[in-house]
Amino acid sequence: MPNALVVFETETGVPEVVAELREVLRADGFDVAYSTPDDLPMRPEQSPPDVLLVSASLGLQRVALVGQHFMVDGRTPTIIAFPEDDLAALEECVEGGFDYVTPPFRRTLLRSRMESCQERSALSTTVEEMAALASLREYERDLHIAREIQSGFLPEHLPTPDGWEVGARFRPARQVAGDFYDVFTIVNGRRLAFVVADVCDKGIGAALFMALIRTLLRHTAEHTGASRLIEDEFLVSMDGEGVGGSAAPLLSLGAGPLVQAILGTNRYMARNHLKQGYFATMFFGVLDPVSGVVLYINGGHNPPVVVHADGRRSMLPPTGPAVGILPDSSYTLGYVQLDQGDTLFAYTDGVVEARDTRGGLYGTPKLLDLLDANRGRDVEGLLEEVDTSVRHFASHAEQSDDITTLALRRVPPGGIAAAR
Repeated sequence: MPNALVVFETETGVPEVVAELREVLRADGFDVAYSTPDDLPMRPEQSPPDVLLVSASLGLQRVALVGQHFMVDGRTPTIIAFPEDDLAALEECVEGGFDYVTPPFRRTLLRSRMESCQERSALSTTVEEMAALASLREYERDLHIAREIQSGFLPEHLPTPDGWEVGARFRPARQVAGDFYDVFTIVNGRRLAFVVADVCDKGIGAALFMALIRTLLRHTAEHTGASRLIEDEFLVSMDGEGVGGSAAPLLSLGAGPLVQAILGTNRYMARNHLKQGYFATMFFGVLDPVSGVVLYINGGHNPPVVVHADGRRSMLPPTGPAVGILPDSSYTLGYVQLDQGDTLFAYTDGVVEARDTRGGLYGTPKLLDLLDANRGRDVEGLLEEVDTSVRHFASHAEQSDDITTLALRRVPPGGIAAAR
């Protein structure tokens, strides 16, 4: 049986109006209840009444409050105002957008008004749902366009010097991502630059800053000359495994574009976009394909792993802070020697912070064990092994962060088999 709630200004209401409404509603099959604004019966977990008739004598504001009392999922039920003895109050409610009925109350007329109100309410709901659906489709279309644009910032083909293997994998957590990688040549093709970076946060905001940071890094590196680098207050030291002899020759080629790209991007981001709160961790390396020397700056990023053919394993820890936090940050220039059969593996935190269905972390130790077990593996095989391992670990758990991996390997004489 449908239920109707009639709200009067006072407990007794106007007797004639009370009697007339009760008779008409009951004749139409309604279970009728009465209340005042101060004694509304509904608890939050209950459903609102099928029909809500409210005395206009309450005034426009209190009539609206009665409707808010019965709000469910952001929607208020249809309210029909009626006059007890004040037509001016009813006029105010009508001007405020409420439906109304006037005495004498007749069963057919009241039912017709209630049906009309319900139809308008249903139509309004349909229009709102259609508008929401159209908005959602427009948002999805914009996301698709954003992803297409963002994919254009990732290299289609990775330049690969003779005697080397280079590969990368990218798996976003959402349609657009904050991770990125890049591989390109600098210094007239004599050096290979490679970047793996992670912009804080995810989604459209991170994707916009990913595009900006990637563009700044690449443009600066490609347009910085190959002249000898003079150390300044931003480049405080050299660090690395060493390649034998003096480190000074390392500053002749590649170091200039590397350092200026990091410093220029950091200054621009910190001075112009600090209030947006976005920054990026990154590993930026420059490879000399002939000697196997890699110059690098690690700006607060997960340490890449160098798996040596002789059984050693080394990490390339941060040599400075994340990019975009402080305009005058200092960065140390690191270097590492890659001999034949050695592999450098860089990644974002989405790898080691992947979680399984119970919330457990994939973790760095598991990654290191996997890299050791695949020592001497070709780059594509290694990247596939890492991706498969992370997917298998996560199983059906939702991917919470972007996952990016990049590897470069100096091919030994005789190819893959010779390194095993």
